Amino acid sequence: MSRTGKVISWIVGIFLLLVVALVVIIATFNWNRLKPTINQKVSAELNRPFAIRGDLGVAWERNRDEPGWRSWVPWPHLHAEDIMLGNPPDIPEVTMVHLQRADAMLAPLALLHKEIFIPWIKLQQPDARLIQTADKKNNWTFNLANSDEKDPAAAPSAWSFRLDNILFDQGKIRYRDAINKADVTVMVNPLGKPVPYTQVAGGDDKQKGAGDFIFGWKASGTYNNEQLDGDGKIGGMLSLRSEKTPFPVQADVRNGTTRVQVAGGLQDPLNMGGLDVRLRFSGDTLANLYGLTGVLLPDTPPYETDGHLIARFNDKKGQVYRYENFNGHIGDSDIHGSLTYTQGKPRPKLSGELTSRQLRMADLGPLIGVDSGKGSEKTAQAKANRGDKSTQPADKVLPYDKFNTQSWDVMDADVKFSGKRIEHSNSLPLSDLYTHLQLENGELQLDPLRFGIAGGNLNSTIRLEGDHTPMRGRADIHARKLRLRQLFPNVKEMQSSLGQINGDATLSGNGNSVADLLATSNGQLKLLMNDGVISRSLMEIAGLNVGNYVVGKLFGDDQVRINCAATDLNIRQGVATPRLFVFDTENAVINITGNTNFASERLDLSINPESKGVRIVTLRSPLYVRGTFKNPDAGVKAGPLLARGAAAVALGTVLTPAAALLALISPSDNEDNQCSNVLQQMKKQN
Repeated sequence: MSRTGKVISWIVGIFLLLVVALVVIIATFNWNRLKPTINQKVSAELNRPFAIRGDLGVAWERNRDEPGWRSWVPWPHLHAEDIMLGNPPDIPEVTMVHLQRADAMLAPLALLHKEIFIPWIKLQQPDARLIQTADKKNNWTFNLANSDEKDPAAAPSAWSFRLDNILFDQGKIRYRDAINKADVTVMVNPLGKPVPYTQVAGGDDKQKGAGDFIFGWKASGTYNNEQLDGDGKIGGMLSLRSEKTPFPVQADVRNGTTRVQVAGGLQDPLNMGGLDVRLRFSGDTLANLYGLTGVLLPDTPPYETDGHLIARFNDKKGQVYRYENFNGHIGDSDIHGSLTYTQGKPRPKLSGELTSRQLRMADLGPLIGVDSGKGSEKTAQAKANRGDKSTQPADKVLPYDKFNTQSWDVMDADVKFSGKRIEHSNSLPLSDLYTHLQLENGELQLDPLRFGIAGGNLNSTIRLEGDHTPMRGRADIHARKLRLRQLFPNVKEMQSSLGQINGDATLSGNGNSVADLLATSNGQLKLLMNDGVISRSLMEIAGLNVGNYVVGKLFGDDQVRINCAATDLNIRQGVATPRLFVFDTENAVINITGNTNFASERLDLSINPESKGVRIVTLRSPLYVRGTFKNPDAGVKAGPLLARGAAAVALGTVLTPAAALLALISPSDNEDNQCSNVLQQMKKQN
């Protein structure tokens, strides 16, 4: 052999010897000697304790699935036992994540083109504990060492990372949150074999491309101080990595009396692209959804909805959730529509349109501070736990339930609502409700709020300023062409009447209930009624015992036709005083004076009749109505006698109210209106 050949042989031999020596060293190396260094480096990088407390080792195995000569290249199989990741210093507990054992396979040839490729990781008994304290500090936000020193303009790393699959026998996640008053434990288990999406979630055309379900989970604990239980299924790692294949999710969760069911897919999950699921809600009141969703909704009777939820997490305006084409019911009312919730600045916003074909008026009661009476015992108990006790005094009539304005500033709203038929009572059907609700920075406005009633319509604007303490309120209300025969369908004599009621009211006040608003109200009320009938039987049907007494004293048991009833009330600090309150009947003119106090709910009225022609009204003294709204009292005033002509003289002094009330009679109304004649005569008497 030549000298050159010998040199080459020696070099090759030495190289092979070094390779063998290196393989022997790697194969026999005690990797546990590296644990202190690994623990220290990872702890420093994560700014929290990390430790491999058990055995650390590497075994070399061929990957026979590789093609050709690659199948002879040994792959390192790494394992570590008893792994612990701790919490940041702000969290009192020590451990955040614990693994009994972790195994992983690393592809060595991928390192040659700067890729860290791990085909799979197997975890044994993973146990994670997610914690949020009352001061909003949590353990799932990582503050990496030197992260502030990194140059955002620096070029990205040439290395890439790829993980194909995560396997584990059973996982446990415990979530404790002092802010949301939550303590929930979730157990995650592999299903054994993949379950097709359609087998679990049904044939949703939009989700036919979703991946298979790989894991099942069960949850139990408490959320917002209510019992929480749930179960469901999720996909595997392959779906999680895919930008095109939706990651399948399915859940059925109960929290107190609220139930949420979800089935659908998460788009581009690693980049939080969006959510596309079928969503069902049900429960005792929509208000309970605030703790789960952050969406402020009114306190309602029991409800159920079923619709399609589409979420966009990377929208420039903020995260956007659209609950579209849903159907359901609230109490005995059906509800349909689409709503969009945008988590923008300065506040989140709820917008959309809702419709109802059959709306029960009592189901809207909570919106105006009136209890609908449809809540369950559990809802009542939940209100009691929150401190939402009934504030209605036993001796009061006006609603004292409070508006919960403290939460009005957590979000804005712009929602339009239409109701075709409104169920108020069997004898008084309402129809065609429409309102445009706007909530901005704690101020609620219904403009317009209108509906059809008794052949006419009621059109109003309501403004409630919840950003003030106490709340400020204003109402502008206009009633037109309310037909008497439809207002009183059970009164036979009224069915031949062509009369109408027209009126205007403007009120403003301060307070957090209907009673408080009226008790401090300022404004005026104008009302006209023409061509009606009054009788004791009508008062009995209306449940007005005092009216029954007054009508009996004035007219006996006869039915009396009303040519015109007109009132112009001036309201100051909750006290309504009539500038004009008169009934013009076929037998007499009846003038009412005095006042009504909404703060004390007391009446102090005098009723002065003046007969027309032959004296049919034989009463010689005025009548009075006194007492409270709940227990009024009526009688004959002792002492004073009726002054003949006094009522007529009084009517001659009311030019301004008479002229103002004439404006309530539509000039386009072709039907005879008795009030027009009466008010014109009153003007001439001045």
